Amino acid sequence: MPSLKVKNSGETVNLQNIFCVGKNYVDHIKEFDVPEKAAEIPKEPVIFLKPTSAVLTDGGKVKIPELDGKKISDNLQNEVELVIVIGKDGIDVSEDNAMEHVYGYTVGIDFTLRDIQAEEKKKGLPWTTAKGFLTSAGLSEIVKKEKIDDPETLNISLKINGEIKQNANTSLMIFKIRYIIRYLSSIFGLKQGDIIFMGTPAGITKLNPGDIVEAEIESIGKLIVNVA
Repeated sequence: MPSLKVKNSGETVNLQNIFCVGKNYVDHIKEFDVPEKAAEIPKEPVIFLKPTSAVLTDGGKVKIPELDGKKISDNLQNEVELVIVIGKDGIDVSEDNAMEHVYGYTVGIDFTLRDIQAEEKKKGLPWTTAKGFLTSAGLSEIVKKEKIDDPETLNISLKINGEIKQNANTSLMIFKIRYIIRYLSSIFGLKQGDIIFMGTPAGITKLNPGDIVEAEIESIGKLIVNVA
């Protein structure tokens, strides 16, 4: 079972389920739109999962998996995200009580094999391979929630080799933290140690071997990983 360090303490948190919210920033949705069509904003959250084997921590290397000596993808991409760490179990948690279940926050990168995802979407198949491969869930140290005044007004950005590719604010999330906690706890139940990737803004980019990927969220910290 993977664990994350808690910033400026000797504590660690053992991770459980990894929930991910897709299509949670309008500008990111528009990146995939056919030009003549308007952005299709979801009425309910788009949820997918990653296995805990996907966890990659600061200083690590993200790598496209190989099968029979050949990489399974030609298009690894970045998605910087605010990540929620759940601090106590809950089922059917109300929005009023949702923040009581938050332990803290991390900087996350949802690494995605975009060519595989596109093919899976075309065939109506799950995104599991594109989203859940080894090293696909980049995570920084945890900052306890008491250190963050408002997690929904934070600048969020990502650089590749020092060049800014993603730059937005968590205020732009379509579905907010309280609603996502209510939604997930009602459908799946939430457990201490679960984490929730809250979606990415625009700026996804194809990554190449040797790239240095630096994700940052105001007041939470940085996550720096290399592309193998």
